[in-house]
Order: sequence, then C-alpha cells, then structure tokens
Amino acid sequence: MRDWASEKSQAIVRFFGHGGRVAWWLIGVGLLVTAISSALFAATASAKLRRDVTRMVFDDNEDVLEAVRWGASSAEEQLERARQDAQAASPDRAYLVISIEERRLWYKEAGRVLYEAPVATGSGKTLVREGGAPAWKFETPRGRLVVRSKEEAPVWVPPDWHYVEQARKRGLGLTRLEEGAAIRTADGGLITVSGGDVVKRDASGFERPLQAADGREIVADGNIVVPPTGTNQRRYEGVLGTHRLNLGDGYALHGTNRPETVGQAVSHGCVRLHNEDIARLYDMVPVGTPVYIY
Repeated sequence: MRDWASEKSQAIVRFFGHGGRVAWWLIGVGLLVTAISSALFAATASAKLRRDVTRMVFDDNEDVLEAVRWGASSAEEQLERARQDAQAASPDRAYLVISIEERRLWYKEAGRVLYEAPVATGSGKTLVREGGAPAWKFETPRGRLVVRSKEEAPVWVPPDWHYVEQARKRGLGLTRLEEGAAIRTADGGLITVSGGDVVKRDASGFERPLQAADGREIVADGNIVVPPTGTNQRRYEGVLGTHRLNLGDGYALHGTNRPETVGQAVSHGCVRLHNEDIARLYDMVPVGTPVYIY
C-alpha cells in the first residue's frame, strides 16, 4: 500500500530543494529594487530642494526661505525642518538674500527689493597645510545665517592662513613669534614683543616698532614673521572697508580696499561689497536680520 503522506513530504522537500534557490533569488532582486528606488527618491528630493531654493528667492516666499538649511543632514530631514519652521516664519520680516552663483545681494521686505548690490564671494580654492593638517577651504557658507553684530571702521586680524598664503606667494619661509619669546636675526638683533608692539631690538638695546600691513608683512632673514594675536602688527586697518556685518564663525559682509574684486569669486569666504553699498546696508539692516545664502 502506498504511503501518500510520505510521498507528499518528499515532494515538499524536493520543491524547496530545487525551487528554494529561485525564491531566494526573487527576494534578493526585490531588496535591490527597493534600495535603488530609495536612492532615486533621495536624489530627486535633494534636487527638488535646490530648485525650490532658487524659486523661493525670486518669488519672495519668506515662509519657506526661513526653513531652508543647507547642512549635512539628509534631504528628508531638511524638508521636514522646512515644514516645521515655515509655520513660525514671519512674512513681513526683512531679510538678506545672497546668490553665490550670480554674486549678487538683495535686501527684501514684504515682496519688495529695498536694496540690491553686486558682491564678491569665496574663491573655492584650497590651501593645504603643512604636516598633514586639514586644509583651508575658501568657500562662502550656504544656508541661513543671521546678522549678529555691526562695526564701523572694522579692523582685520589676519588668520594663520594669511601668512601661509603670503609666504608661498612670495617664496618665503614662515616663522612664528610666540608671546614672551624672541627671534634672533642674522645682524645680531632680536625681534620680540614690547608692550603691544612687535619690535626690533639692536645690539645696543635700542627698540623700534616694526611695520606690518596686508602684503607688507614683517620679514626677517627670508621668513615671514607671524606676530602674536593681540599685537598691533596683527591688526590691519582698511582691508575690510568702512563697515562690517558679522555673521559668526569668522564670516561677514564687509567692504573692501580692492573694489575691482567685487563681482568675482575671489574672497576667502566672506562676502565683499563696495564701500558705498555696505555703508547703506549698515544703516538699513538691523542686528538679527536673517541672511539666506544659496
């Protein structure tokens, strides 16, 4: 007598033995398709977000502009923040918009352009540090910033990258003068700090303050000397023009002593304007004004 139950069990085993591989293959294909679909969705959402930013700038959509954040988060997170922040945005609040691509600035309020001006933006260049340290990238930051403070006749304190850049441009070495230390020169003198000045002390003990300016740094024995922060030789007047609107993290809107560069991508990250334009904005734009850079 045939054992139908046994034959049925054997048939099931044969099915999964031969057809199981097909089933697992189908499952794998399904997972791959799902992953590709998710990636395409993320790319589409990111592209849409960038397209919407451009549209919002010219449509004066303040509610959505307030929501745009160009951070490292995913497109989905950015869109969710946009939905949340748009509800709290004030449509009547004045704001600044800067287009890096067009190198232009608009000051807007309630659908009206109150002021418009050309600007210079970050060059996008990279300056490599010595010793494998992270490089400096000279880019204007994108996103939503805020005018944190304002200054008349701003003084520029050159960062370290300025001295590295100058030394390489002029084929010179670089030496740092530490507070309380001295650099001995080939003529027997000493470069040191006295009071608030970097001075040159000769063999007789006579001291004279050294002069320093943008492009005319202190040079000793073929090396550019980096003065300590806080000394007068690390304070350059006139480089930033007549006024500055500070955005935080070292970035600002400011004037320039090189008006011919406005309209170009040449800065180290800040937004430069003609002195007459930044002077007008200084009077018009209050502290706390949102700044949208795209």
